[in-house]
Amino acid sequence: MFIDKVNIHVKGGDGGAGCMSFRREAHVPKGGPDGGDGGHGGDVIVRADASVSSLIDYRFKHHFKAQRGTHGKGSRMHGARGEDLILKVPVGTVVREYDEETKETGRMLADLTHDGEQVVVMPGGVGGRGNIHFVTSTRRAPAFAELGEPAGEGWIQLEMKLMADAALVGMPSAGKSSLIAKISAARPKIADYPFTTLVPNLGVALTSDDYSFVVADVPGLIEGAHEGRGLGHEFLRHIERTALIVHIVDLTGDWEGRDPLNDYEVINRELALYADELGSRPRIVVANKIDVPGTEEVCEKLAERVRADSIAAAGGDEYADSPIDPKLYQISALTGKGVDSLKNAIGAKVRELREAARAAEAESATFDAVWEYKREARDAKFEVVRLSEHVYRLVGPRVERMVVQTDWENEEAIAFLQHRFKRIGVDKALDAAGACDGDEIRILGYAFDYESARMHEDLFAELED
Repeated sequence: MFIDKVNIHVKGGDGGAGCMSFRREAHVPKGGPDGGDGGHGGDVIVRADASVSSLIDYRFKHHFKAQRGTHGKGSRMHGARGEDLILKVPVGTVVREYDEETKETGRMLADLTHDGEQVVVMPGGVGGRGNIHFVTSTRRAPAFAELGEPAGEGWIQLEMKLMADAALVGMPSAGKSSLIAKISAARPKIADYPFTTLVPNLGVALTSDDYSFVVADVPGLIEGAHEGRGLGHEFLRHIERTALIVHIVDLTGDWEGRDPLNDYEVINRELALYADELGSRPRIVVANKIDVPGTEEVCEKLAERVRADSIAAAGGDEYADSPIDPKLYQISALTGKGVDSLKNAIGAKVRELREAARAAEAESATFDAVWEYKREARDAKFEVVRLSEHVYRLVGPRVERMVVQTDWENEEAIAFLQHRFKRIGVDKALDAAGACDGDEIRILGYAFDYESARMHEDLFAELED
């Protein structure tokens, strides 16, 4: 079964709790704090693997969870980190955020185009710190530790797009499957009725000079494919990555008696309407079924149209480079006539495009982790929302994480939380929002009365590191 899009729910491992402990040993009076840290929870990682060919593993199982970290212990014994959960996907998989309620996709997290590339889609929770971290010159025996951070969870979408050098496109029954069977070892289903091919097929072709390239047979497109007609969206996505488009035109018009020139225009229009860049993608046009009598005239007209389009794509210059090959390749996928020369032409163009892409990649070969930095910056932000005249809500990943890591049964831990809030500017933000002493401040499921920093100067001075 060919599965190329799935939605799954992922959850990182929760962080282990830090330990509140003091050294207890014979002949060692007043042993200091020695509570170890909790282990970090495991991350959920999506990794591209060349040995995986589809997303079938995620067809029936939709929930995945990484291992949690273990709790810290006394004698400075830190908890073990939870094991990462690695989800293997085919090379060419796009990972996006997904909203299960609205059924809409969010921002793209990664585009895994090389074997071994990976992305952390849901980081594990941070382990809580033991009480050894909270010793200061004035706080010699801290009787509190941090709780482990609960890991985030949410839905993501995995979308597989075929990684091929060239894609065969055209109307149903144009002969794409017959051609890929001629030029490669692929054996797709071939029959004399439309939409015989329902899923994309991949084949490896070898030119006369032993140069290999990957070609994809994409199911037939129809007018309106860019709007989803005839599963257009399901098929067009697989063309996005290909370096070269091989446009197959049926000179006979098939059993429906279609106009081959109109078919040619329809496919070009559908590609451009689906994505602007597809309209200017390097392209080779192929006239198929030249073995059928009476196709000579329409073949000549198609050759003229292709040459005119090539000149127009080059800005009106007949001698300039054009993304459209001015030559119309005439073949018979049934008899094999012209197939070898077409295969060599595709291989030569693919080689040229590969070398150009390799040179461009070498010039800008930098590790792109911008999405990671954006996530960290977003986590650090917080916002004060006024709910009513004397009620405010504090929201933001970082401040919420501090709250859930606080032991609310321990007064020292609560005082330390207030100290941390001051250091990251929460008090200033509340003052700026108009909060006054005695107002109710809500964070997650907790609520407390607000007391301005002026009332805690003595406490904060004592808590300073």
